[in-house]
Amino acid sequence: MRRLSVLCAVAGLGFTALAAASPAQAAFHVIRWHDTGFCQVWDNSFAPTPWPAGYTTVTHRIHTFGHALAVKDVLLHRGTCKF
Repeated sequence: MRRLSVLCAVAGLGFTALAAASPAQAAFHVIRWHDTGFCQVWDNSFAPTPWPAGYTTVTHRIHTFGHALAVKDVLLHRGTCKF
């Protein structure tokens, strides 16, 4: 039983190291909801699409969340987004 626990621990560490070593494929977009004008940052690595489907993608692919927030702030100041 102890060998099985050690084997599971080593396998878990191996998978964690593999996941940490692979490059992140996160991509973000700023989307704008049609009915309210509200804009939000959407993470494309999240499997489902936004629901309901009444939205428009207002930016190109953005690689970091911080940059996406900065772009959203610019869109707020320009009046593209309401809040």
